[in-house]
Amino acid sequence: MTQPQQPYPPQDSNPYAQQQPQQQPGYGYPQQQPQQGQPYAPFPQQQGRPGGFVPAPTAPVRSGNVALAVVAAVVVALLAAWIYGAVMKGTKHEIGYAAVAVGALIGFVAGKVGGRSQALPIVCGVLALGAVYLGQLTGFAMAYGEYANVSFVTALTDNFSLINDVWKHEADFMTYLFLVIGGVAAFGSAQRAAR
Repeated sequence: MTQPQQPYPPQDSNPYAQQQPQQQPGYGYPQQQPQQGQPYAPFPQQQGRPGGFVPAPTAPVRSGNVALAVVAAVVVALLAAWIYGAVMKGTKHEIGYAAVAVGALIGFVAGKVGGRSQALPIVCGVLALGAVYLGQLTGFAMAYGEYANVSFVTALTDNFSLINDVWKHEADFMTYLFLVIGGVAAFGSAQRAAR
């Protein structure tokens, strides 16, 4: 009696037979055996997260001290107003970049100290408007103080109404534009610095 012929030869004698690939741990992850009734998951499972997907980390929301930020912004605004006045007196005219620098400096300091706050950019914008205005008055006061041989503080405090009248008389479209530019620069700088 002859044995029935096998339809396929054994795999070890046929070089073209398909062989099962050996599973190896992939890309630094330990090899996991699938649980009964579940497909193989290539990433470690996390509790409450089906499929093993890990969400991308989110940037933490930076919080700060808003009251300290306002105090710092006021100090920077006073210092920037003095510098703006000195630049204005030295150049004998207003410079738009100086107004941008005043606003950007106020907003940057307040944003770094105060963190994310919806009110802080608005406060910085108002402070920058005041700082640019005070800087323009300081420039006139420095010029008047040099003429009257007094300090600019004395010229500004003792003759404020006179210097303000001179500012109104000399003010033109560019004067008001620089005020707005300083406020906008402070608003944007405070938002960017808080990120």
